[in-house]
Amino acid sequence: MTDRTYTVLLYSDDPKVRDRMRLAVGTRPAADLQVEFVEADDYDACVRLVDDYEIDLMLLDGEATPAGGLGLARQIKDDRPNASPPVCVVIARAADRWLAAYAQVEGTLMFPLDPIETGRTVAAMLRSYAAGGPVTAA
Repeated sequence: MTDRTYTVLLYSDDPKVRDRMRLAVGTRPAADLQVEFVEADDYDACVRLVDDYEIDLMLLDGEATPAGGLGLARQIKDDRPNASPPVCVVIARAADRWLAAYAQVEGTLMFPLDPIETGRTVAAMLRSYAAGGPVTAA
């Protein structure tokens, strides 16, 4: 796995949130994984990136406006049932986990992001995706 660089899509309308997400993941969420980031600040840009690049993981802001990460995840899952990358949504309320399940996301993280938990979750999801198995968060 060390030869490959994984691409993580960061989605939020707020550049400060995208910065926090990037810093929490880091370029090496685990010793054996290296990531690069692409960013989207609106729904159209996010969909365009998914269509145009090989995205290995989507990290979406559940609080983004006007299109929240949960709705965007569900739309992408509906449009690409077998071809969408795994999705992790960052939510502000634990009670929103049921919405994440409805949106068919593979992982959730809570604001404020804990770098250790974030790195562990992203690493587990990338490893599962690379291995071709079911993607689940740590």
